[in-house]
Order: sequence, then C-alpha cells, then structure tokens
Amino acid sequence: MPVASIVVPCYNEQPTICLLLEAVYNQTYPREQMEVIVADGGSSDGTREAIRGFCEAHPDLRIRVVENPQRIIPAALNRAIAAAGGKFIVRLDAHSAPQPDYVARCVAALEAGLGTSVGGVWDIRSGNSSWMARAIAAAAAHPLGVGDARYRYTTRAGSVDTVPFGAFPRALIDQMGPFDETLLTNEDYEFNTRIRRRGGTIWLDPQIRSVYFARSDLGALARQYWRYGYWKVRMLRRYPGSIRWRQALPPVFVLSLLGLAAGAVFSPAFRWLLAGELGVYAGVLLVAGFLSSLQRMDFAYLLGLPLAIAVMHLFWGSGFLWSLVRK
Repeated sequence: MPVASIVVPCYNEQPTICLLLEAVYNQTYPREQMEVIVADGGSSDGTREAIRGFCEAHPDLRIRVVENPQRIIPAALNRAIAAAGGKFIVRLDAHSAPQPDYVARCVAALEAGLGTSVGGVWDIRSGNSSWMARAIAAAAAHPLGVGDARYRYTTRAGSVDTVPFGAFPRALIDQMGPFDETLLTNEDYEFNTRIRRRGGTIWLDPQIRSVYFARSDLGALARQYWRYGYWKVRMLRRYPGSIRWRQALPPVFVLSLLGLAAGAVFSPAFRWLLAGELGVYAGVLLVAGFLSSLQRMDFAYLLGLPLAIAVMHLFWGSGFLWSLVRK
C-alpha cells in the first residue's frame, strides 16, 4: 500500500488536536503506511504539549510538527506538503475527526481514478453543548445556510466544484504549483478551481466522512463568514467564471437591503419594500427554525437556527461587498 501523508494546518487547537490524532490513529489504513505532519503557526495554548504527549503515548504513529511562521492556512499546507514523503496527500483540519475508513476510502478513490482530488461529507457537530452552538451546527448543514454546497448534506457521489479536506496525489503539487499564499481563506476552492480548469475532476463520495466542529457562538461565526466573503472576491478576480449562485446571493441580498434602506429615507414606497423583504426573509427563517425544532425535539433551534443563518448570510455578503469597495 502507498504511504498516505496526512497534513494538518494548526494554530491554538488544544481542545481538539488530540481528537484528530486519535481518529487518525484508529484508521483502518495500515498505521505504518501513514504519516501525520502538523504545520503549527506558533501555538501558545498548549497545542504543542498536547501533540508531544500524544506522540509519547502512541509511538507507532509517525507524527511531525513543522513550523508555519506565516500563520496562515495555505502556507501551513505548503510547509506540510513540502515535508511529506507519501504518494498521496490527505488534508485534514485540527478541529475535525475523520471516520475510521476515511484514509482508506480516499486512497481507494484516487487509485481507482475517480477524481484528481477526492473528498467527502462533513458530519457537522456543535463546538460545545450550549443551545447556540447546537443551532450553529444545524445552520452550517442546512440548505438555507449553505445552498448547494453538497459536501454538507448530500448522499449521492459525483463530481462537484469543491470538497473539504481534499486528498490528492503528491505529484499534483509539482504539476500545478502550491496552494496560493496570497489568499487567507478560499485557498482550497482556488486549488480545486485550478484542477477543474486543467481538465481534472473533483470527486465527492458521501461514504468518505469526517466530523467537523462548528463555531460555538455568533461572534466567531460572524468573523468566519466575513473572512469567507472578503477573500472570495480576491479569488474571483482570477476566476470570475467559478462563482456559484450560493456565493452570489448573500452580497445581492445585503446590497438590496442597503439600497432599500437608503431609499426609505426619502420615500414611503421604499420603506414598504424594505419591510416586505425583511418580513419574507424572517418568515422563511422562522419556518426553518420551527421545522428543525420539531425534527430534533429541541426548542433551541426555533430561534437559534434563524439567528445563525442570518449571521452567515449578512456577514458573508458584507465581507464580499467590503472587499469590492476596498479595491
């Protein structure tokens, strides 16, 4: 079996890094054919100590830590891949936990030629047990929140525009170049866009599964989605044809709110239009929250789901528009 190099960007991930390492340790793929390379951006919260302790307790799994002084994800990926010796690269995040057959399924799909890069579906879990964290995790997997991002909910295998935590041959980096270090986020989408433009396939298999721990509060969620929107513009300047409707709707929605609010200062008609748009939007989200609360028998979703989805839309759209204004 070929060696699989598992690369992990990391910065201050002490609460979850050992969950990831434990999940890798328990993979069905032969342990002697795996290596883990963690690219750490100078963690100061005990992450390094946690990794060191795990290595001492599990000496039969090869784990290395490389430095990432730039402290950004694409640089972390490039440093880790440069240190990798495996035929295949399997990217994972420090706040994720792959299912036991994750690496085996990724390698099998690559060897079968199903995709140039392959990945699977996120099982999104809450970052803690609070009612808001539970609602955020539900919103991050809800079609109203993520549109047609199939890796969040699909049960059907097929080619897609992107996958999370992609796995690909190490030789692909030599052919296409490294991850783009001018992008602080969307580096994986940009990488997958390059693959597709060269005629490659991004393959999603819902049997390839990993747990992803969502943000725990609205403030962290807002910052995350602002970054996503802001840096999406930088990526789209290079590949304008890669935009999807799920990415275009939030900035259009925010722009419509701003336009109607400006018009409402001068005209009652605009006030009615603004009230109508907000009313319909709130109504749709409240219905989604109500249905989710019934499905899960948890009233946290009744208010929490609409709040989380609204934060995702408004901050993604605002970050996108602000990035346009900045340039």
